[in-house]
Amino acid sequence: MFNLFPGGMRRRWWLFRPIDALVAVWPSPKVKKGVLVVRMDGIGDMVLHRAALDHVAQAVGTTQDEITVLGCHSWKGLADRIFAGYRVVTIDEHAFEKKWLYRLKIALWVKRQGFKIALCDMFMRKVLTADSLVWMSRAEQRIVCQPFITDKTERECAWYLQKATRIIDTGPYPTHEGLRHFTFLSALAGRTIDPQTPSISWRAEPSPVSSGAPYVVMNIGSNEPGRRWPLDKYLELAALCRGKGWRVVFVGGKAEAFAKPQLDAVQDDGIVNAVGQWSLPQVIDAMVGAVCVVTNDTGPGHLALGAGATTLLIAGGGHWGCFVPYPERICPSNARFLTQTMPCFHCLWRCPKRASDQEAFPCVGEVTVAEAWENMRLLTNG
Repeated sequence: MFNLFPGGMRRRWWLFRPIDALVAVWPSPKVKKGVLVVRMDGIGDMVLHRAALDHVAQAVGTTQDEITVLGCHSWKGLADRIFAGYRVVTIDEHAFEKKWLYRLKIALWVKRQGFKIALCDMFMRKVLTADSLVWMSRAEQRIVCQPFITDKTERECAWYLQKATRIIDTGPYPTHEGLRHFTFLSALAGRTIDPQTPSISWRAEPSPVSSGAPYVVMNIGSNEPGRRWPLDKYLELAALCRGKGWRVVFVGGKAEAFAKPQLDAVQDDGIVNAVGQWSLPQVIDAMVGAVCVVTNDTGPGHLALGAGATTLLIAGGGHWGCFVPYPERICPSNARFLTQTMPCFHCLWRCPKRASDQEAFPCVGEVTVAEAWENMRLLTNG
């Protein structure tokens, strides 16, 4: 039975309740058509889902041009190259979570589209974002996967899940996202669809790295300080690369501006500091042309893997097995994953072992330069 006044909901949920009422009475096309695929997640998650997307049309009995991917602004600049043939609409997911008028605007847009089917197979998701978009669509079929639920999210998850017309169990925690997507697809299609290696169809442009000796790309960025392998270790590894005759190109976003003094202090023309200098497509182009990419567990790292670059990814154990490492059956042959295994894996990044929140998580920071260099040697047949 529909519950107008559910208990245990956060204040923000109640603030957004009038939007639900407005959406409920807002007109939409009488004839429903098209498929909405909700992807309110980051760049890495998008890469892990991309190969599965190409099977959605056949699984639900439609065509590719009838599918709308509703994603995040964080990967808007990549959409033209990665989602050719699909309609892609991106939103500011943070504003959608917090700003009343922006949320209303997006909600009414979703309702007016008149989608017949709405899909969301994100296991790690915020229900006030992803599930509410599925519900706002008022699609005839609202199909979602069973999400990861904590004590904090139990009530909200329960409320939104009862609005779905079908819930698909894609496996227990931890199961890799690359496998989950194909479990979801198989349930939709009513037949087994074998998992594929995560990949993107990247139409590479010329590398922004100047011609010359072969080069290694080192991606020092991450969405939080804890997942960054220490810069000193990157510099030690860079020195080993230089000894082999490779140039080293450092990349990262605006948040990695802290590295500029150390990188600028390196007196070596073979060390290129491109942190904050290139667009994300240019970074991918550089990665595709590299001998090897050494990266933290972050969006560009997954882009490197998806685009086929030889990649060494250094990761922590916050939700080990969910996103990294890639399971053997879908792992590229030119990829390796490094971590410092610890008994506290699956802490969901609530690490009590750091002196400050600017330090690397121990499972990341304690990976040695020797381990990284040996894995690079194996990857590059050096």
